[in-house]
Amino acid sequence: MMPEQPHLSVVFPVYNEEENIPVLLEEIAAALRGTPWAYEMIAVDDGSNDRSLAVLRESREKTPNLRVLTFEKNSGQTAALDAGWRAARGRFVVSLDADLQNDPADIPRMMKRLEEMHADMVIGVRVNRQDTWARKMQSRIGNGVRNWITGDRITDTGCSLKLLRREAIERVRLFTGMHRFLPTLVRLQGYKVVEMPVNHRSRKFGVSKYGAMNRAMRGLVDCFAVRWMRKRMLNYKVTEES
Repeated sequence: MMPEQPHLSVVFPVYNEEENIPVLLEEIAAALRGTPWAYEMIAVDDGSNDRSLAVLRESREKTPNLRVLTFEKNSGQTAALDAGWRAARGRFVVSLDADLQNDPADIPRMMKRLEEMHADMVIGVRVNRQDTWARKMQSRIGNGVRNWITGDRITDTGCSLKLLRREAIERVRLFTGMHRFLPTLVRLQGYKVVEMPVNHRSRKFGVSKYGAMNRAMRGLVDCFAVRWMRKRMLNYKVTEES
């Protein structure tokens, strides 16, 4: 049964991932089976033009804790994540990709890490990445440039596996492409962000939806936007005289 107030919301954007969806739903259920947390799953269909939406609708019949949000047209990963995060009812929210490269088995470990570190957000750092050498080098350079420009210290901004308290995400307003900077934006609000190593797997079905130049050029522009926000962030303590 769908819990009235889930402890955890699992959010994943979907864009043409019809073959991956059934496997992902099974893996999430297996990872959270036997845990003390009531949970919901929120799939956000980002204007898929394959059978992804049909598969999600069919899956709801045997997965009552699955919620499906749909976009009129393809609006991008940031919009899909934002819609899922805003719709989440859990005290904690975790996001991951629908392409099966993130491993849902890491979710319980991330919850434990959050509690042990008294943190507000845990972000994954992909180990043993199953990507091409060129893509790994691109990520390494991109992470270094982002940290240099924004003044932050995030090891792996491209890892979609992120867990955070819902109140932390509620204070952040995103713009296109800004989901990559979510840890920095959360930290700017005064929340504690920690990292942990997570599993990474090769893609079995479908193809990546984001090209290298797409990420690099937009990401560079976004870096300067985050730097601007960081320098102009209001930061004060106030007391009222009695």
